Amino acid sequence: MSETLHPWKYIKDQIELENADSIKHYLDELEANDVAAAISHLDSDERSKLLSLLTPEDAAELIEDIPWLRALHILEDVNAQDAAAIIHEMRSDEKADFLSEMDEVDAKAIIDELEAEEAEVVRQLIEYDANTAGGLMITEFLAFEDSQTVGNVVKNLGENAEEYKKYNLQYIYVTKNDLFEGVLNMRNLLLSKPNTKLSSIVLKDALTVKDHMPLEGLIGFFDTHDFYGVPVINDFQELKGVVLRKDLREAQNEQVTTEHLETQGIVGGEELRTMPVWLRAKRRLSWLSVNILLNIAAASVIAVYQDTLAAVIALAVFLPIISDMSGCSGNQAVAVSLRELSLGVVRPFEMARVWVQEVSVGLINGVVLGTLIGAAAWLWQGNIYLGLVVGVALMLNTIVAVSLGGTIPLFLKRLKVDPALASGPILTTVTDMLGFFLTLTFAGWMLERL
Repeated sequence: MSETLHPWKYIKDQIELENADSIKHYLDELEANDVAAAISHLDSDERSKLLSLLTPEDAAELIEDIPWLRALHILEDVNAQDAAAIIHEMRSDEKADFLSEMDEVDAKAIIDELEAEEAEVVRQLIEYDANTAGGLMITEFLAFEDSQTVGNVVKNLGENAEEYKKYNLQYIYVTKNDLFEGVLNMRNLLLSKPNTKLSSIVLKDALTVKDHMPLEGLIGFFDTHDFYGVPVINDFQELKGVVLRKDLREAQNEQVTTEHLETQGIVGGEELRTMPVWLRAKRRLSWLSVNILLNIAAASVIAVYQDTLAAVIALAVFLPIISDMSGCSGNQAVAVSLRELSLGVVRPFEMARVWVQEVSVGLINGVVLGTLIGAAAWLWQGNIYLGLVVGVALMLNTIVAVSLGGTIPLFLKRLKVDPALASGPILTTVTDMLGFFLTLTFAGWMLERL
């Protein structure tokens, strides 16, 4: 029972006994989530020893079941020779992902342990930005010169069948003098005579993407074309790799997750509780320390109107409601803008169009929400003027909130500032300050009737 409830305890025992076969068999029986949980309970020495007990291939499979950031830290703790053996078993894009995020000295030590050809490919891959076609592509693909014959290709496939099992063999590509020529249709390959040259059956109108195409462009490409993958070429028409649809979707999901975490103040986009405490505290404080200053600025508005608030104490009940409801409306608009930016369906210069669309929604929602809170204030205090004050304040603040929420991410994107990280604090501060200002100003105008 303890093995099922606390798998790390069993793994710890087997690591101490150096029982590699038992560990491998046990890990194979666990679900991926259980593997990740078990690894999180091991200290750095135990994790390093665990990887050293497994074969490089098994260790690479284990890495796949672990959250990416934790896997990165584990590989950094392993000696360069063992880490290189594990990385050798990974796909090319995964190799580049890990090595590009490692400390430069550690990454160089690992790359130096790889075979020369593999090391050169990795060095080229880590030069690409992670969210471009070059950063997402794999280099495990099949390409043959157009001068080769069908017989040569079929023979090559048969002789290397074991190696090619690891490839995503949906397409075979054709090159001419190492430049991309087109795609080889499997049907044409199988039905053509052995002495037929590839140049006579290659499909030359195949679509490609450039290696510097950003994530947004790739999303648009795959939304338009129902392809399993697309060949990646550089500016010289050289075939560099293949971007798979599933890898693009994973990158898209990671970006959305990162943006969500950053809107919550997790600077860097990902945090695990196994990370160093001081690092976690520093990353959170970098956002919280700014946010407390912004909140002080918002609270200063109340200080200016403290006499009005003292005269109509019922307003104290509605101030947080008005600021919170407006903030929620604004954050909905922020979320939509971040999503559309990530999908590439809106551009930073389209602020006017986005503003008009958000004002329309804000006006409707503002009237409905303002009416509801106004009616609640009227029924509670029996004062219709109090209802008008809080209702109109919420309506106007909602319109402003969605206007800002929709356009701030686009504005920040134009300034090369991370919109996911900065939009939330700006929006919260403005909606709080404006909500307090509108409510207390209207109340001051109608003080005698309240």
